[in-house]
Amino acid sequence: MKFKNLIQLLLLAALWGGSFLFMRIASPVIGPAIMIELRLLLAALFLLGIALLLRRRLPLRQHWKHFAMLGWFNTAMPFLLLGFAAQTLSASLLSILNATAPIWGNLLIALRFRKPITLTTLIGLLAGIIGVAILLGFDPILLQPGSGVAVIAGLVAALSYGIASCYAQGADHVEPFTNAHGSMWAASLLLIPLLPFFPAQTTDNPTVIGSVLLLGIFCTGCAYLLYFRLITDIGASSAITVIFLVPVFGVLWGHLFLDEQIGWHTIIGAMIVLSGVALVTHFNPLTLLRKRRLADV
Repeated sequence: MKFKNLIQLLLLAALWGGSFLFMRIASPVIGPAIMIELRLLLAALFLLGIALLLRRRLPLRQHWKHFAMLGWFNTAMPFLLLGFAAQTLSASLLSILNATAPIWGNLLIALRFRKPITLTTLIGLLAGIIGVAILLGFDPILLQPGSGVAVIAGLVAALSYGIASCYAQGADHVEPFTNAHGSMWAASLLLIPLLPFFPAQTTDNPTVIGSVLLLGIFCTGCAYLLYFRLITDIGASSAITVIFLVPVFGVLWGHLFLDEQIGWHTIIGAMIVLSGVALVTHFNPLTLLRKRRLADV
């Protein structure tokens, strides 16, 4: 991996980690549904502008069902659940709960395609459960009303990402940028019927307005483009390592900008969760490094 790719990987992790910060700022003020709808529309319009510049046509008629499935399970549903949870939970806790997504994804893929669940996968799943238990068992935020429902929403959001990964394994191949562009429009449309069920408020607070703009344009639109660039440059197996960096930035931004406390349970719980993710996804940094060196030769 070249130095330029490392900087891109860190920038992507910083952007995705920042999304939890901005959701935590905006969701309690304007409500989760309208915040996520604005996030999706801003990202979709941004990607539309890029598509027009690149003259990339969106094959809606051919792949609308695929975009709808991916838009709901990979974008609209998890975004809305995380936005709901952000009304109560800290940005740090949200980012770590979200990191369990690969565990659920790999487990669902094994069940769907009848692959044997190895001992390593089981240990990884157990580690994820223990890590989350440590995070939740010692976090004082769980004493607040509604925190239990918020935690469930955060975990179901991670499960939704896992469902999307499982679906993508058997879906027709669609070019990554087209996937992002089409699913973003689908997600924004699918979310509209749910808006009346979530109370929304208007605000002229520049911090909240800025958070929504940054969330949609940079943490979603720009982040998707950067992610796909990394896939092209270093491959999907290397780009997916951003999963291990996002919680680091989620915790960091929450501490710096929202004064969220980093307790021993946060550090240990996060490390155990990420260890579980590494076991389930068979992530080995030494093997990855050797592959990159061979590719550069």
